[in-house]
Amino acid sequence: MTAAPMSKASQPSPTTRPEDERLSLFSTVAYGFQHVLTMYGGIIAPPLIIGTAAGVSPGDIGLLIAACLFMGGLATLLQTLGVPFFGSQLPLVQGVSFAGVATMLAIVSGGGGLPAVFGAVIVASLIGLVIAPFFSKIVRFFPPVVTGVVITTIGLTLIPVAANWVMGGNSSAEDYGSPQNLGLAALTLLTVIVLSKVGSATISRLSILLAIVIGTVAAMIFGMTDFSAVSDGPTFAFPTPFHFGAPEFQIAAIISMTIVILVTLTETMADIIAVGEITGSKVDQRRIADGLRADMLSSAVSPVFNSFTQSAFAQNVGLVAVTGVKSRFVVAAGGGILVVLGVLPVLGRVVTAVPMAVLGGAGIVLFGTVAASGIRTLAKVDYRGNMNLIIVATSIGFGVLPVVKPEIYDKFPAWFEIIFHSGISSAAIMAILLNLVFNVWTKGNPENASVFVASGSRVVRPEVLASLAEGDRVQDGCLVDCDGKQVPVAEVPGADDPAEVEDAVAVEREAEARREQGSGSRDPR
Repeated sequence: MTAAPMSKASQPSPTTRPEDERLSLFSTVAYGFQHVLTMYGGIIAPPLIIGTAAGVSPGDIGLLIAACLFMGGLATLLQTLGVPFFGSQLPLVQGVSFAGVATMLAIVSGGGGLPAVFGAVIVASLIGLVIAPFFSKIVRFFPPVVTGVVITTIGLTLIPVAANWVMGGNSSAEDYGSPQNLGLAALTLLTVIVLSKVGSATISRLSILLAIVIGTVAAMIFGMTDFSAVSDGPTFAFPTPFHFGAPEFQIAAIISMTIVILVTLTETMADIIAVGEITGSKVDQRRIADGLRADMLSSAVSPVFNSFTQSAFAQNVGLVAVTGVKSRFVVAAGGGILVVLGVLPVLGRVVTAVPMAVLGGAGIVLFGTVAASGIRTLAKVDYRGNMNLIIVATSIGFGVLPVVKPEIYDKFPAWFEIIFHSGISSAAIMAILLNLVFNVWTKGNPENASVFVASGSRVVRPEVLASLAEGDRVQDGCLVDCDGKQVPVAEVPGADDPAEVEDAVAVEREAEARREQGSGSRDPR
């Protein structure tokens, strides 16, 4: 009997991308909510810091936070679902970038206030939107030796963020760094590990979310969290356009913010490449340009609704790696949740009640996974007979400098500090430059002239191998035979002359052949 032909719907499509996987509605929402919890602490921190510095009221700070959630959700939907020319269609969560916090604080402290910040963000983002296609052309300068460095540095630069969360998140609080906070973080981390060990794939993939829930319940039992503020404030509030006044356009502020935009473009491109590596998706120049355009368009529109520059969140790249859930629709669901949180501040207040120490325990795994993904990429790099080792060593070391010593560039010009204060930007710039110097502009490169050149594979000359007998071995730096007797090492006359060495080896081969013939002529009886 002839088998019925397969329907088109049941035939696997060879062009299906990993990020286009569709899960059940429950799984999509659950994994999306997990993404929201992972980045929630990071997305509310910038408006909290900038709003406090600007001297706005607590109620207005709440509006800033809601606006950032709302715009982060819209930006995530644009980035993941995409429209023509906008959106990488990769599982990337968007939110307010930390890269511009220092510059925005400088604008506020200079008397410009929030209107000057919003005006600078609008103009600088539009400039970024124009240059995004040209910026994406440098993707050819991102071979594995560069992308591996960048991804590894992304993970390493996020570790201090996790450490701050583990200690409580607020350095001015009395319990900052207390054993209770560290214990809560340790409980969350242990829960992630235990749930990841469980045989159920669903539980393992939801280990981060479940661990955060369990950690929060434990915090409630020990009185380490408070949900009493959930009822304070309105239940529904749509972001009011230009709530803080019409934007002001100051030349100095715009120039400073344009530098920030260049850093943001670099970080977003690094995250796009990183998530492409993790999902196994093809990331070409056009896809990067679409992603950067979405980033810049979202940033340009954000000030209208009282938000700031948008960028991809590296911690959520780690979550994709940990869970193995590569679907962009999952992240889009997270974007939808962010939009809801932005117009329902009551839900945002519920999530805010999750202790930072709980998020820190999960962050250790998330951020460490990003670094591990970079190390996995670096393992694919060929280090033989080239200078890739010095590229990796120098770039990672340079990128970690502002992480371990944040004040290292405090006495440099503002533009320099803005660019190199970011460990990600520092590592990316150094890796790109060194890759150009050693792997693109190869003229003048010495051969094996540096201690940083990895040694090649060990080889043995055929004539040396032919002179060895069964049972010969190296012992205490000497060659001994099967009876433990040391084989003498004879200095070859004229060892500096290759021709004489070859003649000596030929004589030794002939002698060895005669010995074998003599041994073979004996009667074995």
